[in-house]
Amino acid sequence: MRIITGWIIRFGILELFSVFFILMNLIAFFLYVIDKRKAEKSKWRISENTLMFFTLVFGGIGAVLGMCLARHKTKKIKFRIAMSFGLIIALIPAVHIAHGLTLDKMIHYTEIEFRSETWPSDLDGYRIAFITDMHTIRHENMKKVITELNKRNLDLLLLGGDFSMGGEHYQGTVKEIAQTITTDGIFGAEGNHDDYKRVFAVMEQYGINPLDNNGFWVREGFYIAGVHDMWNRNPDIEMAITNADKDDFVLLISHNPDVSMVQSTVGVDLILSGHTHNGQITLFGIPLYLLRGSITSYGMRFANGFSVSPDGVPVYTSNGIGDYYTVPRIFARPEVVIFTMRSTE
Repeated sequence: MRIITGWIIRFGILELFSVFFILMNLIAFFLYVIDKRKAEKSKWRISENTLMFFTLVFGGIGAVLGMCLARHKTKKIKFRIAMSFGLIIALIPAVHIAHGLTLDKMIHYTEIEFRSETWPSDLDGYRIAFITDMHTIRHENMKKVITELNKRNLDLLLLGGDFSMGGEHYQGTVKEIAQTITTDGIFGAEGNHDDYKRVFAVMEQYGINPLDNNGFWVREGFYIAGVHDMWNRNPDIEMAITNADKDDFVLLISHNPDVSMVQSTVGVDLILSGHTHNGQITLFGIPLYLLRGSITSYGMRFANGFSVSPDGVPVYTSNGIGDYYTVPRIFARPEVVIFTMRSTE
């Protein structure tokens, strides 16, 4: 079992499935070609059940190529029907494999212009980047993200939690993040995978401000707050924003967006979350996994992008940037979100 697990970790689930998928289609292709030659020489044949199996179980592309090139079984109705279904069955994973091995490994920088009547007009154009769910992102990839962010004239960087606590990986991730150039610093909350004491200690070591059911004024009229993760401890939005003035723009970080549904968000103007990874593995971008209720209690409400709390406060849920250990992203592209803030006055 350890050997199998080691191979999966080393090569990756998606990569191994890709090899399996290619093999199934090659087998299907050669089965049709070989069976055609055997038929021409009146030799022992490959059973139709075997051909059907490889046609319908991920081998549809190879089967179609074999049938067409060898001109074999193309006049039999049941094989023509099987060929159609087999091709569809094979194309679905083929598209997902291709997406997972290409675009889903490329971080997308989502630029959003956010307007609010409570945003201080003298801070128009203020730029805030949000990174969450770093998990096992490689240090060299994290470094590339920070290099890119340093080209984008940031005023503030916010962290939504979830590092890899295995060994010292999280320390290297925090160290890279700390290289971000901002006007007003870096602030971060904890995620459900974090040992908050260790993460917060390393954050402080590198000059990053932990948000621990509390908040700070970043600029006059702009208050940033963060709460505990609801799976780890006791998030308290009221406590986190208690020091904010009535007229302040209050931005809250909550790793789990579900907090916005079970606590009052009155007094908050924008909530940033992560946690759901947009389902991690989706069907053409539809995060069916979230319907299980194990990650969020609200289905696809907090898959990705904007939703609202019961109090009408905008909640932005990011896909996050890291992989969840060996589980690949499929149609759930990693992202860094950058908000350009503007007043509506």
